Amino acid sequence: MALSPVSSAGALENMKKEVPGWDFEKVKKQSQEIWNTELNKIQIETIQKEDLVNFYTAMYHAFLGPTEYMDLDKNYKGLDMNVHKAENFTNYTSYSLWDTYRALHPLFNIVQPKRNADMVSSMLAHSDQSVHKMLPIWSHYANENWCMIGYHSVSVVADAIVKGNINFDAEKALQACVTTAKVPYYDGLEYYMNKGYVPEDKNGSSVSKTLEYAYDDWAIAQAAKKLGKTEIYNEFIERSKNYKNVYDAKTGFMRPKLNDGTFKKEFDPLDTHGQGFIEGNSWNYSLYVPQDPAEMIKMMGGNEKFNVRLDSLFNMHLPDRYFENTEDITRDGIIGNYVHGNEPSHHVVYLYNWTNSPWKAQDKIRMILKKMYRNGADGLGGNDDFGQMSAWYIFSSLGFYPVAPGSDEYALGSPLVKSAVFNLENGKKFEAETVNQSDKNVFVSKVILNGKQLDKPFLRHADVISGGKITFYMSSKPNKKNY
Repeated sequence: MALSPVSSAGALENMKKEVPGWDFEKVKKQSQEIWNTELNKIQIETIQKEDLVNFYTAMYHAFLGPTEYMDLDKNYKGLDMNVHKAENFTNYTSYSLWDTYRALHPLFNIVQPKRNADMVSSMLAHSDQSVHKMLPIWSHYANENWCMIGYHSVSVVADAIVKGNINFDAEKALQACVTTAKVPYYDGLEYYMNKGYVPEDKNGSSVSKTLEYAYDDWAIAQAAKKLGKTEIYNEFIERSKNYKNVYDAKTGFMRPKLNDGTFKKEFDPLDTHGQGFIEGNSWNYSLYVPQDPAEMIKMMGGNEKFNVRLDSLFNMHLPDRYFENTEDITRDGIIGNYVHGNEPSHHVVYLYNWTNSPWKAQDKIRMILKKMYRNGADGLGGNDDFGQMSAWYIFSSLGFYPVAPGSDEYALGSPLVKSAVFNLENGKKFEAETVNQSDKNVFVSKVILNGKQLDKPFLRHADVISGGKITFYMSSKPNKKNY
């Protein structure tokens, strides 16, 4: 069997060239070799075999998509239904961007940078073929599904630009981001641009949209800054502050605002329906300011109050009547009121790094790794969403996570592995190791990077991609003196 996005003739030609011998065992062996090459891009050692199985299952899931979408002659049918040729790049489709911008594409920027850069080129081709000149929202077999919210392709583009993973026209890519962020008839954007927020009585899921648009705008600003486009940077860094417009200081929560500028009166921060959010409640979504956690913490009362708030998220009891409205996750996908089975909270545990208690993240990360990821058919706490759930596991197992894609910074956590080696495409190796690793030693007493002790719980992308070694010293007791 062979497939083609263009024609039957294309499918037949693909079959002749890809499977010339009709040798099943040979094809199977070649497939296994290809997968082993990809899975060996990160080689790990763990204490428990189950953790090893979980890790490489996650790697397999993460690498399943996006999918190539073209014939061997590089022809493919585009968004405009015309046949195009992918010049100097591999064309990809199937972008579950509301999920995958968070950790999957940042993972690709480390272990599959060429593939990720080709994905950006594919997005630019999509933009060229779009009537609206928009980057994809949720691309599927050269169609636009308009699934979920935000314009998170700009996050993927910005992350690649900021991290220097470019084999495309970066200035054209930035302009495509700007164009996408200014299409007034897209999902409440006209209101967002005019008012600084999306009114709930004019456009549903308004708070989620306002928060996610603000993050995307910050990502555009970072790409503009990297490329020296000061005017674009100034415009979008200002737009990125719009999250403040849906914060209600009286309740301490992000809250739906109406067209007249008042907050919607009926409000339950635990409910996921009719509250201005999508696949999440205000308790979780109020923490969605990945672009500026320090300002968010200040806005919410400072370190002490914010620590109590984060602690409460993990410790509180969520009544069943709220769980029955929660979409797309299993009952095991929730710890307290922290919802790991849906993506908006994936950065939340790492927010402790911006407080005076980064150690509080460490045991919780290890708890999530053990509770939410298991061997078996029901091994995930929610939909894998084209690899995002698995990408969280990979990063967190290795000890760091991209809280805000578009930044060159990762937040450090508590690695699960005994050791890991990244075999990078540039020929270099980045090693991560732990000292005194065990199921009880979940706290980090100190971190050494290339022979120097870190004084902050953060790691730079350049430190990873340039090769080197990071060592985590593990302990059963937290280091409350910070880094």
